[in-house]
Amino acid sequence: MKKVKGDLIHLAMDGHFDVIIHGCNCFHTMGAGVAKTIAQRFPEAYEADKQTSYGERSKLGTISTATITRGAVSFVVVNAYTQFDWRGRGRRADYDAISGCFEDVARRFLKSRIGYPLIGAGLARGDWAQIAPRIEAALDGLDHTLVEYSG
Repeated sequence: MKKVKGDLIHLAMDGHFDVIIHGCNCFHTMGAGVAKTIAQRFPEAYEADKQTSYGERSKLGTISTATITRGAVSFVVVNAYTQFDWRGRGRRADYDAISGCFEDVARRFLKSRIGYPLIGAGLARGDWAQIAPRIEAALDGLDHTLVEYSG
């Protein structure tokens, strides 16, 4: 796993990634964190989320996608369903769902430059020490980069 400090959205807009991934809940709620920024900047990604079933636990571990084109730049936003809900106390990140999402990304985007934030370790309150090895295993051999936010 390569690591850089920066802003995932800006790096994507500057052409550094073919695919960016962010964590979503299963209720079409992109109201905070990276998801909120993605919904605001790329309504296509929010629309792709709204095309999925609402509040279905079976969505965990799956993804929806939207191709974003702005001028000469084009990339795919992956909405990764890594947590069921956004409410409540304690950990909301679902580690098995995170694995499933990244395994799907690996199958679909084999030759892409992939970027992602600390998925599941922020607002979803997951343990990055548990999450990172799952991402490493799923994306083994692919070009992928963790973007640690620095605004």
